[in-house]
Amino acid sequence: MANTVSGNTIAEVAALMGDPARANILSALMGGQALTAGELAYHAGVTAQTTSGHLAKLLDARLIALERQGRHRYYHLATFEVAEALQALMAVAAAGPARHHPVGPRDAALRIARTCYDHLAGRLALALADRLCEQGYIVLADGAGLVTEDGRRFLADFGISLDDAPGRRPLCRTCLDWSERRPHLAGRLGAALLTRLLELGWLVRTPDSRALRITPAGHRGLAATFDLPPHWDEPVTPDAPRFQEVRSAPST
Repeated sequence: MANTVSGNTIAEVAALMGDPARANILSALMGGQALTAGELAYHAGVTAQTTSGHLAKLLDARLIALERQGRHRYYHLATFEVAEALQALMAVAAAGPARHHPVGPRDAALRIARTCYDHLAGRLALALADRLCEQGYIVLADGAGLVTEDGRRFLADFGISLDDAPGRRPLCRTCLDWSERRPHLAGRLGAALLTRLLELGWLVRTPDSRALRITPAGHRGLAATFDLPPHWDEPVTPDAPRFQEVRSAPST
């Protein structure tokens, strides 16, 4: 087949992602924001000169892209497929053997709410997906999602018009959450939902992190609008109900 990718090509891409500094650069860009070389050097933990070499390799491989605004240069992930590949690697790494990496406050914040490229991840994302399913606004199965008519009306009242979210990506799909091992919402709907929560000021970005902070107004608004259950931010116990019938390929 003409489109078959050779093992050598896969190995080359894997080797580029496998370098710790480059992996940290790509992970930082999973926050969905374009970053400067200086900001990426901070995340990579290497010098500016070393970062420049890493960025050149990632650009050549089309894993990242460059945008210029005046004298400023900003880097972002080249495609959604790159983001999905990184998310899959995060899921595999999270499911691997235990490693010496003490969990700190920053890790706890990431587990509550964070960006997964252009959509929401973490326990908040799972709670929202669960409630939208329970209320009959979306139907999830086999990694894909369907927005019902009631769902379209609910989302429109919330300020999200699905007609204003065109694109080549699916409208609604699932993405396996690497920290919680359950699917959250991705696709154009997932991106629109994150954008709306940020616009309302219910979520705010945390500097130098993918973590999102829920504001006091956000706690009130999320509870009232989505009718979130008590203790939604706590880990799901083995006996708690889950949408296990939803099957999803890792993609956050």
